Amino acid sequence: MKRRTTVLTALFLAATMLVSADLFAGETLDAVKKKGFVSVGVNGSLFGFGKPDEKGHWEGLDVDTGRAVAAAVFGDAGKVKFIPLTAVQRFTALQSGEIDVLCRNATRTLTRDTQLGLNFATVNYYDGQTFMISKKLGVKSAGELDGATVCVLPGTTTEQNAADFFRSKKLNWKPVVIEQNAELAKAFFAGRCDCLTSDASQLAGIRAVAPNPADYIILPEVISKEPLAPTVRHGDDQWRDIVDYAVLAMINAEELGITSANVDEMLKSTDPVIQRFLGVTEGNGAALGLDEKFAYNIIKQVGNYGEVFERNVGINTPLGLERGLNALWTDGGLMYAPPFK
Repeated sequence: MKRRTTVLTALFLAATMLVSADLFAGETLDAVKKKGFVSVGVNGSLFGFGKPDEKGHWEGLDVDTGRAVAAAVFGDAGKVKFIPLTAVQRFTALQSGEIDVLCRNATRTLTRDTQLGLNFATVNYYDGQTFMISKKLGVKSAGELDGATVCVLPGTTTEQNAADFFRSKKLNWKPVVIEQNAELAKAFFAGRCDCLTSDASQLAGIRAVAPNPADYIILPEVISKEPLAPTVRHGDDQWRDIVDYAVLAMINAEELGITSANVDEMLKSTDPVIQRFLGVTEGNGAALGLDEKFAYNIIKQVGNYGEVFERNVGINTPLGLERGLNALWTDGGLMYAPPFK
């Protein structure tokens, strides 16, 4: 009897999963196509990742990730609407359906994966948390920050990491919690706190727009792992696959040597790997429910991952970041795409 009950329970759960899959599969893609654009939640005030320029044109690595999704779906990277969100607002906006995808330097964690009803796609930036101080403070190491006031965003892994760091080092600290990125930076530059803590890339972006960037240093200690990734709602595997492979297409293109400048010439390649990737040989687009040229459209209009990185945060930008962990796996980094076949 017990065995029969167990079998019936298993069948019920399997049937429930199938019904759920049928219920949600493609729901987001259908809604996005109907309205004619992708709603992308972004930071809104983070230089290098998500911020409009003085003419109102959105720029940044996360912004380009959103454009890649639009290029994959519509063949037009411009069919996208960017919605600025604070750290507190971002997950609620996704859960409620206000946005279709969140591209806002969000760290993948176990709790967020399991308790928020969200799924993280492929990482589009590997980061780590550290501290920025004024040179006048005379501090050379995070271990010297005993008793410091620390500006930090609420509701972030950053806040938790800082608490863990000071507790583990038996150091006293006083958090100064401010919700808006822009206001947080203003508070730090105005001297309301001794140091500002966040992901290293964010600190570089904030320092780049400081009144005098040379007055500030980023301390060498990295106190956490911060894999930042686009995020979607649980339950729609097709939409997750689309966002996933929009990022992976940019990574794969860099590995194959395909750029926005040479992608048209690459269409003539006799390499079967490149033919499949660019949709000359059909199959990949249909598997995702997209046009066969989805990867071509992304690379032509947005660029490969290396182009996106260098354009927004690379060594020749005000942020001046090296590739580091964000280099291709063939160059010692962590960026790796599965085969497109």
